[in-house]
Amino acid sequence: MPHAPPHTVAPVQPQESGGLGLALALSLAAVVALGITRFSYGLLLPPMREDLGWSYSLAGLMNTFNAIGYLLGALSTPALMRRCGPGPLLLWSTAVASVCMVAGGLFTASGALLGQRLLAGIFSAWIFTAGGLLAARLSLRWPGHSGLLLGLYYGGAGWGIVLCALSVPAALQLAGPQAHPWMWAWWILAGWAGAATLVLVLALRALHRHGIETGPAMPPSASAASSTTSTQNTPSDVVATAVPWRAFAPALLGYSLFGVGYIGYMTFVIALLRAQGNSDGAITLFYSLLGLAVVASSRLWAGLLDRHRDGQPLARLNALLGVATLLPALTSALPVLVLSGVLFGAVFLSVVAATTALVRHNLPQAQWASGISGFTIIFAVGQILGPTVVGWISDGPGGLARGLLFSAAALWLGALLAWRQKSL
Repeated sequence: MPHAPPHTVAPVQPQESGGLGLALALSLAAVVALGITRFSYGLLLPPMREDLGWSYSLAGLMNTFNAIGYLLGALSTPALMRRCGPGPLLLWSTAVASVCMVAGGLFTASGALLGQRLLAGIFSAWIFTAGGLLAARLSLRWPGHSGLLLGLYYGGAGWGIVLCALSVPAALQLAGPQAHPWMWAWWILAGWAGAATLVLVLALRALHRHGIETGPAMPPSASAASSTTSTQNTPSDVVATAVPWRAFAPALLGYSLFGVGYIGYMTFVIALLRAQGNSDGAITLFYSLLGLAVVASSRLWAGLLDRHRDGQPLARLNALLGVATLLPALTSALPVLVLSGVLFGAVFLSVVAATTALVRHNLPQAQWASGISGFTIIFAVGQILGPTVVGWISDGPGGLARGLLFSAAALWLGALLAWRQKSL
């Protein structure tokens, strides 16, 4: 989730097209880390819940465990990066994540599936961070296209959502009347993750041929670049400098509520659409358009993030997400649902970029790593709480619609708090 790239980039020269190809290949890391191991669960939840008799509380707890795993992975990344470097960490994590996805289709016991979600979260953090660092190093080779190259990498999250939107319904149809048909979806997604691993092997070899370091040594310039690319990246060298956290309190609270609200939507919106009686085709269209909006989102808000040094970008984007989250709770009309998905996809990753921009605007470069890491942790806390709370609410009167109302309220409260954030 990068800091928003510039509005325009220089024309791509023929000798630079290799950089674009490498960025696209590296984007498979984001496909696996977010699209496959995290956001596929929203599509898998309805058939798993129906088959296994889950409550919404238990269904939400699955994603809470995934978020706990992501936090553990993010916290452990610096030591692993120093020890083995981003290239080996990326390949091993992606390969083991593929096996982890296979395991998702082998168990029906809740405890085993909770463990699978926890491990998937850990591997997701390692994959996403290592891939983001390599994309940052790649962008240093073609500085005139750095925004484009980073945008291509993080756009992989959107392509992963599209891939899952197309693959999960096809897998369920392929399984037919067999017991536990959702298991087939896990295995097909595992196959995609395994294929991505093979492509990433070739991508790392190509990076080496271009003289781009994939091992543990990281030049200072690359460290600075990686620290600006994502608030979910834990930089490999965290500088121990004093960040004025009290001054950032409104933004931190607003960002934690973003974590609560956005993950509630991504966990349960497909279940709500199914409960409303929408067809498989309508749900595939909804999730595919959401993913395509994610791909386009990195350029939509560049001007907003560049103009403001205060909390206005975070506040405005949180408010828009609240609107997108509310719409499915109010109506089952397909055009409105599609609008909700497109708006949500076009905004939610840019909220992360807004906190990166806030740190970069208000702190000296020596404090960027510490500032971004602090926002990462507070976001993770909200992301851990969101699915379980929304699931618990959805088990009561009002069902999933009331759960999404809570998510929207959390996002709007986060917007109000972030609005109070002043420039330092």
